[in-house]
Amino acid sequence: MSAIETRDERLQQAMKLVLLATLPGWLALFWFYGWGVSINLILSVGTALAVEAAVTHLRRQPLQATLTDGSAVVSATLLAIALPPYCPWWLTVTAIASGLLLGKHLYGGVGRNPFNPAMLGFALAMVMFPQPMTHWPAHGMGLAAAFGQVFNPGSQPDAWVQATALDSLRINKSLTMDELFAANPAFGRVGGHGVEWVNLAFLAGGLFLLQRRVFGWQAPVGMLASLFVISLLCWNGSGSDSHGSPLFHLLSGATMLGAFFIVTEPVSGARSPLARLLFGAGVGLLTYVIRTWGGYPDGVAFAVLLMNLCVPALERFAMARQARVTT
Repeated sequence: MSAIETRDERLQQAMKLVLLATLPGWLALFWFYGWGVSINLILSVGTALAVEAAVTHLRRQPLQATLTDGSAVVSATLLAIALPPYCPWWLTVTAIASGLLLGKHLYGGVGRNPFNPAMLGFALAMVMFPQPMTHWPAHGMGLAAAFGQVFNPGSQPDAWVQATALDSLRINKSLTMDELFAANPAFGRVGGHGVEWVNLAFLAGGLFLLQRRVFGWQAPVGMLASLFVISLLCWNGSGSDSHGSPLFHLLSGATMLGAFFIVTEPVSGARSPLARLLFGAGVGLLTYVIRTWGGYPDGVAFAVLLMNLCVPALERFAMARQARVTT
């Protein structure tokens, strides 16, 4: 068996494990938000496979190997999970197509992308279509209503939309944690409407991947530790202008999805252990900065893309430090 075949088999096995690990989070999202995430997933995966097939055909490369390596399906799945449920169909299609084309195939395909394709697609969608990207549902919908909302945006009254906990805290920093959740009874007690349970579900999936040694511990620990420390330093208890407690930030937004499924992406992320730790720490710090003082409620995607730019410098620093230690 050739080295290329062995590498491809390892990639396929890793992608299968990642998809399996997203299942608890997907089930939690389905429980709280209904069919929207599933429709996102079907649209995103279908578009991703179509883009992969088209680019592979244009490059005159083997089609089967490209479609079965699992990388495009994983990117599509992670993006579908990150997008708001019941977002318009064209937003999902645009996000995954632009993420793959500009974040992956522009640089030569799998194994060469300097940016995380899923996060690039999410960030572009957030910049281009900010209004639908902030429409998170207050409750789930039946299948027929879900299809109507996705393929006929605006068919549901505005009452089905709610601000997320991160949005509410960003807009009104004078809210205490108790006031935040009292004003939004649909929220959970920590991260939002079921969001803490969704984050815990992704944490369970991430720990499964750690146990299977799909990735190292450095990037997830770096991200969660830095996010915890900076939020603890900037938190003034339950009083106003607290920017949210450490537990609130750990279990809100896309924190656990980012820590275990995004910053661990092996191509666009760092590779040496020290560089991975610093990469994760940078993502955690930037996530807090963007959430607290930036213009977007959740900064995971933008934080990852900014740290992708820093990977060469982090690797050089890690190599220099290792050289000093060994001499």
